[in-house]
Amino acid sequence: MFKILDWYIIRKFLGTYVFAIILILAITVMFDINEKIDAFLKAPLHATVFDYFMNFLPYFANQFSPLFTFIAVIFFTSKLADNSEIIAMLSAGMSYRRLMLPYMFSAAVIAVSSFLLSAYVIPPANEKRIEFTNTYVRDKRVSATSNVQLQVAPGQVAYIGDFNVRNNRGSRFSLDSFDGKKLSSRLTALTLEWKGGYTWRVKNYVIRDFGEDREIIRSGQSLDTVIPIEPSDFIISKNDQETLTTPQLSTYIDKQRARGVANVKQFEIEYHKRYSMCAAAFILTIIGVSLSSRKIKGGMGVNIGIGLVLSFGYIMFMTITQSFAVGGLTSPVVAMWIPNIVYFFIAAYLYRRASRG
Repeated sequence: MFKILDWYIIRKFLGTYVFAIILILAITVMFDINEKIDAFLKAPLHATVFDYFMNFLPYFANQFSPLFTFIAVIFFTSKLADNSEIIAMLSAGMSYRRLMLPYMFSAAVIAVSSFLLSAYVIPPANEKRIEFTNTYVRDKRVSATSNVQLQVAPGQVAYIGDFNVRNNRGSRFSLDSFDGKKLSSRLTALTLEWKGGYTWRVKNYVIRDFGEDREIIRSGQSLDTVIPIEPSDFIISKNDQETLTTPQLSTYIDKQRARGVANVKQFEIEYHKRYSMCAAAFILTIIGVSLSSRKIKGGMGVNIGIGLVLSFGYIMFMTITQSFAVGGLTSPVVAMWIPNIVYFFIAAYLYRRASRG
């Protein structure tokens, strides 16, 4: 299927992509060290190297993979065009569509690698990176919440007045159980404590069972009971969504929706973003090849300039639509895919123009 020329393009494309990543990561690390030097001096060296940088580098590289893809395509293809290699390929009878094949294969390699990293590899690494940041740079963990109400199971609604995750204790707790639309029982407690898993200890509690014609009241000082919630279900810190694998994200979103929890937009955004970033590899590759495969006045410099504007434009577009989704102005799925849709039409126009010569 692939000829020697195809493998040459694939090797050059992916090689330039990796080189761009290494170059920009080196610059980023220097800026990051300068910005966080006080934190790095406080932290043990092995924690700085292995808990932070070894986990930060793949995270950053994957976050800006579309930018690296675009730069690699434009840089490498511009060199081919300047050396008249693309003209020679097309003059030898190769169609423009056939020329795109090794580029699309390379984009597929990048897209699959990016998805596997974002879906399974980077989330566990993010846990260590974020823990390091919270410990030595700035603590962004949410330690307490109040006025929590959520459905913990079908027909069961819990309310927690206050809860502190540092000691896993809360106050003003109630658990209402319904039979259809009718309230069948209510558990209230002055305080509660999470014991791990779904096990909770309620103190100074009262249980009221509502029958057809009478009410049974039970009370006590302490009771261990099973309530199908955990603190992580209602206490959400910034970037928590980045620590979940894609299957975990999907399960978490479905579970929280069923419970009536409203603050899952960041998790939905992260879920759809992981897929949309993969599609971006193909779209930006088409744009990059279409822009740089023909000789133009100004050569590679002009192509790289246009490419940087378009790639940063894409990242800014994604950031803006993401903020719209967080603010409730649009759905997460629309926010994460609209930049790809817009850039797809740009890619289609540029490809059509380039293929016609």
